Amino acid sequence: MRHQTHDLLSPVPGTARQIHSFHYGPQDGACKIYIQSSLHADELPGMLVSWYLKQRLAELEKAGQLLGEIVIVPVANPIGLEQVLMDTPLGRYELESGQNFNRWFVDVAQQVGDEVEPLLGDDPKSNVALIRKSLRVALQARSGSTQLDSLRLALQTLACDADMVLDLHCDFESVEHLYTTPEAWSRVEPLSRYLGAQASLLATDSGGQSFDECFTLVWWQLQQRFEKRFPIPLGSFSVTLELRGQGDVNHALGSRDCQAIISYLMQYGAIAGVPAPAPELIYPATPLAAVEPVATPVGGLLVFCTLPGEYVEAGQLIAEVIDPINDQVTPVHATNAGLMYARSLRRMATAGMVIAHVAGTEAFRSGYLLSP
Repeated sequence: MRHQTHDLLSPVPGTARQIHSFHYGPQDGACKIYIQSSLHADELPGMLVSWYLKQRLAELEKAGQLLGEIVIVPVANPIGLEQVLMDTPLGRYELESGQNFNRWFVDVAQQVGDEVEPLLGDDPKSNVALIRKSLRVALQARSGSTQLDSLRLALQTLACDADMVLDLHCDFESVEHLYTTPEAWSRVEPLSRYLGAQASLLATDSGGQSFDECFTLVWWQLQQRFEKRFPIPLGSFSVTLELRGQGDVNHALGSRDCQAIISYLMQYGAIAGVPAPAPELIYPATPLAAVEPVATPVGGLLVFCTLPGEYVEAGQLIAEVIDPINDQVTPVHATNAGLMYARSLRRMATAGMVIAHVAGTEAFRSGYLLSP
């Protein structure tokens, strides 16, 4: 195992933060896998899974079973981890800028395409190697002007040449689910099975240049640009794993999710061994554009009538919003049928607040598809 530290830009004199990465297995092996957790720093189930993965990977490395390099970044956001206001963690947005930590990673597709265009040829493997080298050089040449910029660049540079990127998150209250692209779904489906994901949501570009998509979009855009001239495989695919809710930090779930990822990496070919058979897929993959963000038209005391993991019909009651002053009770219904996979942790709603998400089957949204 190789432990590396990556210094972030110091915002003021006398302060310093680092990203710590742990590298297991051969650097010139069959593949490179990158796994990080808690980019939204108040989403901690993945951090426990990363801890379990470190222990297992050390054992597997000692046994000579690692066929490729596996990189673990257990604390992907030391900035947000320290943002605690009056005993309340605030790890989704940077307080200085108000920006979501998981948005606006660097887009270098145009630059990389311009640089590799005169060098590309008929060999797909050579093209992948050229593009990965150009990606690394383009990112290493940049310097962030803020601490947040340097955080994004550090993480993106660590993962830019990986065959697979796993970004471990969680929702407020939810069942297991994941996000990936339609182009990568055939590769990701076994992971969904091993994890027991109850929803798998697909989008090529959901907007916002999030961490997972900053890699897949580069390859997709280059494929679109050069499709009639040069063969360009999908050189990297990414998955955002939502490991249930914020309160689901316990050893039983952490060790279970760790084993699911290990089994998947065996099935993928990054770890030697015979994985357990993948279970049946719980719920078919559906378009992210088919997800209904269920919002309440009024504010008040929020009382849910459905649980995460329940299948709801169109028009079904999701929650009631109670005004304790005038005693008015406002029902909130799902417009479309689907799996209610996540809901808010808050119980005092504000007017217009999204209180739940339902994974339908027919796409009806477009443009920016993510939460703020």
